Amino acid sequence: MELATTLKSQAVRNVVREVGINADYWYPVEWGYRLKSGEVIPVSVWQQAIAVYRDDEGQLHALEDACPHRGVALHKGEVQGQTIACRYHGWQFDGKGDCVNIPYLPAGQKLPCAQARSYPIQEKYGLIWIFPGDPALAEIRQPPHVVEFEQPGWLDVSVTARLGAHFSICNENAMDVFHGFLHQKLQGWFNPVLLSLCETEASICAEYQVSYKGRLAKFLGLAEQADTVTTLPISVQYHYPHYHSTLQGVSSLYLMRLPVGPSESRSFALFFFRVRLPQWLLNPLKPLLRNVLRRFVLLKFLDQDIEMMESEQKRYLERPTRRYVEINPAIIALQRLIIRQYELFQQKSEQTSGNGNASTKEPVSSHKAMASSQTDLTGEFQ
Repeated sequence: MELATTLKSQAVRNVVREVGINADYWYPVEWGYRLKSGEVIPVSVWQQAIAVYRDDEGQLHALEDACPHRGVALHKGEVQGQTIACRYHGWQFDGKGDCVNIPYLPAGQKLPCAQARSYPIQEKYGLIWIFPGDPALAEIRQPPHVVEFEQPGWLDVSVTARLGAHFSICNENAMDVFHGFLHQKLQGWFNPVLLSLCETEASICAEYQVSYKGRLAKFLGLAEQADTVTTLPISVQYHYPHYHSTLQGVSSLYLMRLPVGPSESRSFALFFFRVRLPQWLLNPLKPLLRNVLRRFVLLKFLDQDIEMMESEQKRYLERPTRRYVEINPAIIALQRLIIRQYELFQQKSEQTSGNGNASTKEPVSSHKAMASSQTDLTGEFQ
């Protein structure tokens, strides 16, 4: 559905800061190279504590991070072959979560019925992904397709961030091209214009027009000369729960989001830049160029964004009922989508449990009160 692009005052839906995730999608939890064979790490996908380990054959496994025996965190244990052994009593669990050995039981004695929940897990684009929802949907819904991955002619740069903010705040930052003002001292973009906006049940596509100028624009191939203003279209696509944005002929960004908890998120970004160098020269220069772009360009922009997102989260927690005004229709559409996806997952969980089992139902604190506190400010600041 195509939406209007008029910038006018609209009420912000504060309840979006309280909702959880739709768990029926793949979420990234770590870069694959950081987990060696025989190692185990703790991760969290929206308050679900998970132990991820790589066995001695290099295969990945994900289990609920609680031993079925006494509840001790499994990530504190050790990998033994294809299993993980709880540090407390040495109970061993395989990749399916089944207890396969208790070291102090006599050989041949029947093992107790003890099983840790297992999660679908895979490694793709250098990332470890976990599917925290219905395992039957794991094959149907795959991680986003990264077209440029390992294609010649592109320089790939990875960036990781920890953010002290609800994932909705982080997502709004990625959709909001109008905050170029924040990055003006870094020679960021200016004069943004929202050209088109489309919304579906699970996606939003916003087309903007932005202008660039300066040494950084020249280095990235955005302008022929540093003092020349170049205007280009940029596409920002949010396919729940991840982003893909493109700057025509110049760069492509895949932003994979990991909601950790109500006020904590992580992001795993893959940037791709079109570098005007022959492949034989680009390949040996890639490590140096990656380091320069990550350290002196991308992280500087990211640090400014993080400061703003964490400030927004802090102010929200101080007074959740404070009224806000937004004029970018892309942000309002994004909020609708996030709430809608959460409600869809809640409805499905309730239908599956039959009686709204508390283990599958996440209450939104003061949901009705928050919704009723929204004030229609349309026209107030037009």
